[in-house]
Amino acid sequence: MTLHETIKNQIKEALRAKDTIRLDTLRGLNALALNEMLTNPVNMATGDDKSAGEFLPDDRILALVKRSVKQRKDSIEQFTKGGRTDLATKERAELSILESFMPSMMTRQEIHIVARQRIDALKSTGTYDPKAGGKITGMIMKELAGKVDGSDVKAVVEELMMV
Repeated sequence: MTLHETIKNQIKEALRAKDTIRLDTLRGLNALALNEMLTNPVNMATGDDKSAGEFLPDDRILALVKRSVKQRKDSIEQFTKGGRTDLATKERAELSILESFMPSMMTRQEIHIVARQRIDALKSTGTYDPKAGGKITGMIMKELAGKVDGSDVKAVVEELMMV
């Protein structure tokens, strides 16, 4: 079952349970997915089943979820600064619902292992540049797309570059 199918099923469950925050969050996410499908249609030729045109692929849904998570985090920060704890609380509830669709993120220790391997590989080939932390960070971000937080990768690479 794709993430989009899961979201649609959870909308029905939230309706039955009368969970308005969950329902609103999932409906908003589904609306984003439907809008994405209209503006950038799914290629039916690459779909492997009849549902390929009905549901957005997981990678595109994850991009929407990530964007929504980032928006919620920004909103929480702004509402907290503005003293609107009621709105910040609502955004936190929506954030936890959205984060349930995100894949588990790698820890800094796991990122450290991958970064160390990449840096050692560059050193062994003679292409290592101690001033190219941004390039190494970009390389690791591309390799581990969707599994890591960019700020964590940047911090680990900077730490390793100082050694």
